Order: sequence, then structure tokens, then C-alpha cells
Amino acid sequence: MPENDARRPEPDPPIAAELECLHGAIATRTLQVATRRSHALGIGADRILIDWGVIEETIYLQRLTEQLGIGVARLDGGDGGQCLLAPPQYPQAATLGLFPIRRQDGVRFVVASRGRSARMLSELAVARPDLIAQFELATSDDFNRFLDLSATSRAATWWQHCRRAAIIVGIAAAIAVPSLLGEAIWTAMLTTAFLVFAGFRLLGCLVPRLPEPKRRHLPDAELPAYTVMVALYREATSVAPLLQAIADLDYPREKLDVILITEAADDITRHAIARLQPMPHVQVITVPAIGPQTKPKALNFALPFARGHYVAVFDAEDRPEPRQLRAALDAFDHHGPGIACVQASLCIDNASEGLLARMFAAEYAGQFDVLLPGLAALQLPLPLGGSSNHFRVDVLRDVGGWDAYNVTEDADLGIRLARFGYRCVTFASTTYEEAPVHCGAWLRQRSRWMKGWMQTAGVHLHQPLRLWRDVGSMKTFGVAVIAGGNVLTALAYPLLLVEIALLLGRAGVTGDVSGFLVDRLMPLHLAAISAGYLSTIAIGLMGLARRRQLQHAWILLLAPLYWGLLSAAAWRALWQLLREPHRWEKTQHAMSRRSKAMRAGTG
Repeated sequence: MPENDARRPEPDPPIAAELECLHGAIATRTLQVATRRSHALGIGADRILIDWGVIEETIYLQRLTEQLGIGVARLDGGDGGQCLLAPPQYPQAATLGLFPIRRQDGVRFVVASRGRSARMLSELAVARPDLIAQFELATSDDFNRFLDLSATSRAATWWQHCRRAAIIVGIAAAIAVPSLLGEAIWTAMLTTAFLVFAGFRLLGCLVPRLPEPKRRHLPDAELPAYTVMVALYREATSVAPLLQAIADLDYPREKLDVILITEAADDITRHAIARLQPMPHVQVITVPAIGPQTKPKALNFALPFARGHYVAVFDAEDRPEPRQLRAALDAFDHHGPGIACVQASLCIDNASEGLLARMFAAEYAGQFDVLLPGLAALQLPLPLGGSSNHFRVDVLRDVGGWDAYNVTEDADLGIRLARFGYRCVTFASTTYEEAPVHCGAWLRQRSRWMKGWMQTAGVHLHQPLRLWRDVGSMKTFGVAVIAGGNVLTALAYPLLLVEIALLLGRAGVTGDVSGFLVDRLMPLHLAAISAGYLSTIAIGLMGLARRRQLQHAWILLLAPLYWGLLSAAAWRALWQLLREPHRWEKTQHAMSRRSKAMRAGTG
């Protein structure tokens, strides 16, 4: 028996078929390592070398196609050919990485250079050499550019827009014209709305959270491909820290598919990305200037190009925890196949930069660390955050992606997933975000959110019986309170204050203060206002406690003023809904000291 009985290392596997074209150009040992890595990850060995930066994709395709005797697809100008698919079939072609094209000498099949496509063609050349000549290989960028996808697959009709506007106008009229119903009835309705909304939020906060899944650390070979999508518009200053945050994710680069989505008119952001020379697993997709210029339209445009089994959506200023993708997979596995989306917590990390930022931090702590986990435990539809939500890609495609015309697409999608029979849950991972530090930026952002909630209410509540058949009575009630409560209470708040002021003024004129105190409407007014304040303060305190940020709790004393700002945003949103229903008011990021410090650190 030999003295050293240590296990001998396993011999390297034969070099992958798709790397045979690189013999003599790249060291054999490198080809062997790439082959072993490809077997471990379940992807093509060519993608390993390209993602490592060992060889450029165009150079590799030139060598492979020369060996196989096929062409590199020419998809721009000249003999660009004619795609034989109808435009509605383009999204499926982008997903499969394959489409037929008519050339002067016959039909060819263009294959995108991704996944195992190079291995498939290499093996086909050996097994069926008579068929290989029918294929052409294209770089991922050329393939994506050629398929000019329709970005308005969920376009709403003119009548639908008018109907949504009419619904909201009706709500506003019912609030603003109490004479239509009588003062007592009007006051009772508004008070009931406030009490139900406040009570519902408190109920969601008191429900025990779902148990957190056990954290695993799956080997790289068992991890699925994961897509990360970020819609960018005028975000040149945010690109460098964003790419650094993505690079810090604890996930194998070869299985990470990063899509940066830019607008056609935003050359500055594309130039900023190009200067940074991102690695090959980062692809830049430009949305054509067709239809509304909104974030959901951009996400819909990019969705067919997603190569992952799961997709995470981040914003330009986001800094997710490095293990977030792995934690999301644990949540999907723990809760089962009925879960379509898992939502991470959003946390404001520039709370010390002013009153608005502090209130934003308290609001987010209550929303994402208290309220949403409670709604998930009640199995109610979740009003998703616009960032750090992780989806099963196949489910997202099945439900049609995002509503390109809704400026708060996350709220709509959470409800629509419920209508398709899916659930959304939260999971314990944090993404740090920047809150607006100036009132103008805050007002524009919050007006957009309010307008989106109005659109969402118009879409899902205009046929309540159909909604009830889709999701049942409890979830219908939840949708009504979630979608309608935010808007109704914000619109009604200043009107209730005016009513209280009028009663006070009447008491002052008559000199009968006791009459003010015993007025039959006053208890209703005070109950409504108090319920709103107390729910805001209680939820904020619970969230700040869970975030261990109680040093900011004093800001909740300013809840009455903050509610006034929310009301201003709601009325501004209503006006915009009538005039510019699909206008996306850009939130300017990278304006805080936190962002400037991060940019300095990456420079």
C-alpha cells in the first residue's frame, strides 16, 4: 500500500468542442480550466472565457465560424436580410436567441452567442455537417439591436385612459362637493375612509411575520442564471457606483446577466457606461423613442432579452446587500412555486440630510419592515416597491410584464399577479437608497407615485365584481384599501382640515365655544384626523425600532405637516392625470452627500 494514499486529483475533462477553434491561440491550461468551469456552471465554455475577459466576443465568433464553415451574421445595413417573423413574434425570438432570416441565397437561422449556443453548433457540425450551413452566429449586442421590439405590448386604448380619468374625477368630485350628498353623509364617508385605511395599516403591522427561510450557500453549479435589470435615464453620475454595487453581489459572474436599459435620447448615460468599459456580462439595451417614455416600458422592452431564470429590478441609486440574490433564491425555494415575486426591504441611508430625508426614512422603515411583511402574512396583494423586487421570469412573461402606461408600475404589478393566482412575499435583505433632499424633487416623485396609484385604482376597481371573482372577498377588500385608500385619504385630508377650521370660525363668530365641542360632526372630523396621525406615527416607530434608527423617531411629530405635503402631491397628481396621464417625472438621483462621497470613492 503506498505511503501517501491521498486522493489523486481528477483529470481535466476533454477541452469543450466550442473551444477547439482556440487551440494555439490560448494556452491549453486556460482552455481546460474554462471547460471545467463550464461543466460546473452548466453554460458554454466560450462564455466563460468571454466573461473572464480572456477573449473578445467578436474575435471568438470569427474563429469559431471559420472552423465551422458558417458566417458571422450581418445584421446592419447592406445584406442585413429580412427577418421572417412578424413583429409580435420578436419577443419570443429574443427569449430563445434564434430567428429565421431571408438572405439572397436562401433562408438562414441567426443564433445569438449566449448560453450553450456555440457548443450546440459545434456538436451539430460533427453530427450533421449537412445542416450546419443553415446557421449564422451573431454577437448578443447585434442580435438584440436587430430585433426592434414593440415596447407597447400593454398599450391601453384611448377609451381606457378616459375611463380611468373619469373614475378619478368622480372620486374628486365626491370629495370636493359635499353638497351633492349632504354635509353629514359626506363627513361620515370621509371619516370612515380614514378609519378603515388607518385600521387596515395597523392590522398589517400587528400580524406576525412569516418565518424567514433557512439561509443556504448553494454551490455555484446549483445556482440558476440570474438577470439584473436597471432602467437608466439621465443617470451618468450614478453609473460608476451602480456597477460597483452590482460587482459586489455574491454571485458567479458567469451566471449573472446584467441589463442596463437606456433611452434613445440619452447619449450621455451611454457614454458614461462606455467609458467604464463594463465586463461582457453587462449588456446595454437602448429603448426606441416609441410610445410613452416610462420605466415600465423600458423594462418591458428588455424583458425578452433576459437570460436568467429569475430577474431582479434595481434603481440607479440602489446599493443591495451582496447576498441579496442568494437570499431571494432561498425565499423562492422556501415559499414554493406559487410565489411569483419576493420583495427586499428598501432603507434610506441619507436620513441625516434634512427633514424630508428623515421622514422618508421613517416612512420606508414602516412600509418595508412592518407593513409589507404583515400584508404578506395575510396573503394579501402586495404594493411592490419599484426596486429590489425579484421575479420568476416565466411568470413575469406570462402575466405580460409591466403596464407601460402606469407611472407606478410596481403597485399595479403586485395586484395583477394576485389576479393571476400568484403571491408575493417579503424577505430579509436590504437595499439602501437615497431619499430626495429637496422639496421640489420630493414633490415630483410623490406626485408620480400618487398618479400611478390613481391609474392602478382605475384599472383594478372599475369592475369590482370581476375583481372579486378573480381574487375573492378578502383580497378585493385589500386591493380597495391599498389602491384607493392612499389616494382618497391624501385628497380628503385638507378638506377635513378646512371643515374643522370653518367650525372653529363659526364658534369664534358666535362666541359659543361649547357649540364647537358638541357639534355632531366634530367628533367624526377629529377621529379621522387622529386615526391618520396615530397610524403614521405607530407604523413609523415600529419600523424605526426594527431598523434600530430610533434616533430619527422625533421626526414623526411632524406627521401633520407631512400629510399636508402628501395632499399637495395628490392634488397635483390628479391635475396631471387629466392633462398628462403618462408623463414620467424624473427623480434626479446622486444629489445627496452620500452619493457624492460614493462617487468620490469610485473615482
